[in-house]
Amino acid sequence: MTEGKGVEARKIVGDFNPSKKPKSNKYAFGCAILASMTSILLGYDIGVMSGAAIYIKRDLKVSDVQIEILMGIINLYSLIGSCLAGRTSDWIGRRYTIVFAGTIFFVGAILMGFSPNYAFLMFGRFVAGIGIGYALMIAPVYTAEVSPASTRGFLTSFPEVFINGGILLGYISNYAFSKLSLKLGWRMMLGVGVFPSILLTLGVLAMPESPRWLVMRGRLGEATKVLNKTSDSKEEAQLRLAEIKQAAGIPESCNDDVVQVTEKNTGEGVWKELFLHPTPAIRHIVIAALGIHFFQQASGVDAVVLYSPRIFEKAGITDDTQKLLATVAVGFVKTLFILVATFMLDRVGRRPLLLSSVGGMVLSLLTLAISLTIIDQSNSKLMWAIGLSITMVLTYVATFSIGSGPITWVYSSEIFPLRLRAQGAAAGVVVNRTTSGVISMTFLSLTKAITIGGAFFLYFGIAAVGWLFFYTVLPETRGKTLEDMEGSFGTFRAKSNNTNNNGIENGNSKVPQLQMGTNLQP
Repeated sequence: MTEGKGVEARKIVGDFNPSKKPKSNKYAFGCAILASMTSILLGYDIGVMSGAAIYIKRDLKVSDVQIEILMGIINLYSLIGSCLAGRTSDWIGRRYTIVFAGTIFFVGAILMGFSPNYAFLMFGRFVAGIGIGYALMIAPVYTAEVSPASTRGFLTSFPEVFINGGILLGYISNYAFSKLSLKLGWRMMLGVGVFPSILLTLGVLAMPESPRWLVMRGRLGEATKVLNKTSDSKEEAQLRLAEIKQAAGIPESCNDDVVQVTEKNTGEGVWKELFLHPTPAIRHIVIAALGIHFFQQASGVDAVVLYSPRIFEKAGITDDTQKLLATVAVGFVKTLFILVATFMLDRVGRRPLLLSSVGGMVLSLLTLAISLTIIDQSNSKLMWAIGLSITMVLTYVATFSIGSGPITWVYSSEIFPLRLRAQGAAAGVVVNRTTSGVISMTFLSLTKAITIGGAFFLYFGIAAVGWLFFYTVLPETRGKTLEDMEGSFGTFRAKSNNTNNNGIENGNSKVPQLQMGTNLQP
């Protein structure tokens, strides 16, 4: 970065100082809310299927293996949408990709709601899965690209907030429609998913296009207008534009409203740069992004959320209504703690919050595994063990939601350079959904093979390995601009540097020692 840009950066360093309370930007906040609503689609499907599966099995007379496949296969179907979403969003823009996601899910929800048999229901989940894949990839990317650096962690945690909100809505829908007839109840549960997709498609019409996508397309005039609205100050908007132009290969001196762009800026050759010939920094970024997605799901969160009625049944709750009410409690706790997390991301930082969260998950999984094993081996009803199991389920989802849940999407959407962001985020979603699909489609078979307690011992071991991975591989990213992020990667160390690029050390304000854009090592 040039000396002139460094001087300008020092003048506005306060805008990126995470210890300084940022100016509220209602326009960026509104954009993040609208974009993140796409995540309701996945959340609602996860929540509603946990209860609907009870009635689907009875109505369609299918086996546990077929239920496993039905519940988990949507994650694998979503891979199609995720793989296509990177190129689609580079082609038609982030905004219209969100519209496309909502439209596809709308069709899928209609098909599931009118399913006459198991095969037709699987087709409906195939269509809905593609829409979910698009939504999962594009929401965090758009939100990261439109957010000012000072509140990017807060705003890019919104997709996870809406996933949890969708899960809670799904649980409530299960309880609300559980009193209907067997044939109508589960179809209503699945069919009402059309309403979030309609609201999403209409809401997107009020959103601007991502300023970074506009620059990639050479539409500098439009990008400038969006940056002026979504930045904390005019100076920050100018700096963001200069850094995006530099990342996109457009001369800083170019001030035309529309410029010609090269093929590199439209997504050509991205996969080669990510996986075949990466620089040390890009290799580190790819490992970090794919690793955080893998461990988020491999620690068993979807097994807990999707099969919570089965877990509560194993713990001693047998009445359908009580099981569904218990799942509503799970959804409420998840939603409550994800809201807490959104206000901590830009204050505490990604790394300490993630390590604390996963540490809590490790302890709760171990305790849950022990309590379920005691219940399984006991001939009498142990109320203390039942209470402990339920408490540990709630503790697990709380600790997941306060860190691992939102930080996975925040972190993976902000660390990729502009030219690689859409495709890199799509690769992360592919790992996320594949792992989720494997966990979802093996849980019931796993519990039969090694008992339900044994399954949670396995998830405990994976979560413990994940904690070590995060401690070793992931540097702090709080307060850095998206264009400055690449300099924090490239060297693997066991401990992250405590000083960020704004001179913030141990959370206390300090005189800035480095220019914005200086390459930092983790």
